[in-house]
Amino acid sequence: MNLHANPTRFIPAMATSEGAGVTVHRTIGTPALRNYDPFMMLDHFSSDNPDEYIAGFPSHPHRGFTTFTYMIDGHMEHQDSMGNTGTLGPGSGQWMKAGSGVIHSEMPRQENGLMRGFQLWINLPAANKMDAPEYQEYDSDAFPVIETSDYSIKIIIGQFANESSPIVDDITHVSYFDVRVKAGKHFQHELPAENNSFLYVFEGDGQLNGKKVPLNTLIALGSDDNTPDFSAGEQGARFVVISGKPINEDIVQYGPFVMNTREEIEQAIRDFQSNNFVRDRAWINRK
Repeated sequence: MNLHANPTRFIPAMATSEGAGVTVHRTIGTPALRNYDPFMMLDHFSSDNPDEYIAGFPSHPHRGFTTFTYMIDGHMEHQDSMGNTGTLGPGSGQWMKAGSGVIHSEMPRQENGLMRGFQLWINLPAANKMDAPEYQEYDSDAFPVIETSDYSIKIIIGQFANESSPIVDDITHVSYFDVRVKAGKHFQHELPAENNSFLYVFEGDGQLNGKKVPLNTLIALGSDDNTPDFSAGEQGARFVVISGKPINEDIVQYGPFVMNTREEIEQAIRDFQSNNFVRDRAWINRK
């Protein structure tokens, strides 16, 4: 055993208000886990109460990182300062590399019913922070699903076995899987040892490497846990498995700006205040 290994940590979700008053449950981006290189934030939204989501996320800027939104239930509309629009439905995903800067909004396209999904913020290296923005938006059926006798796995980003998502991250090599494990069955998968990896259980119950996993808790896998073994309980279980290569650079964050230095943050604020924020035009790649 590596005596200097980082231990596996359990991070309970913290309820917070985002956008115009949307209740989200945050794990990465809280006092318990400020960031988990290359991941800057993970928000889980899940509510059938319109009062908790109807206000949405009005127009706001991003610079220096990538966001990925994965809708499980409900409908959300994206609009941005360059004229792009797109609607995310159940099972769909949107990859938005903000790079040098975008201003966009995400607003519910429903007034009742369940709204559920995740938003993940992925940092960019200094060399890519001012890249031109990129958008990719895909419906649910664009993501391959592998079925076994024990589990099913939907490949949201990256590769699993011989199947690949339409979204491939060539910078931080992120993988993102939506896994359903049948009652009493197992899921085991080897993740790159050099990556930072985690699970987030949002349905059912189970054990990870023999330890009970609380619902709505992020499990940041330790250095010796790159091959997690998840055993589902009597209800079965559903969770996301996410992994990425650390960037290992200084991080200076001010709200929706994630840069390497205070001077770069101050420049982003000046650009936004002077209407010089959006430098490059990008259209959504939709499928």
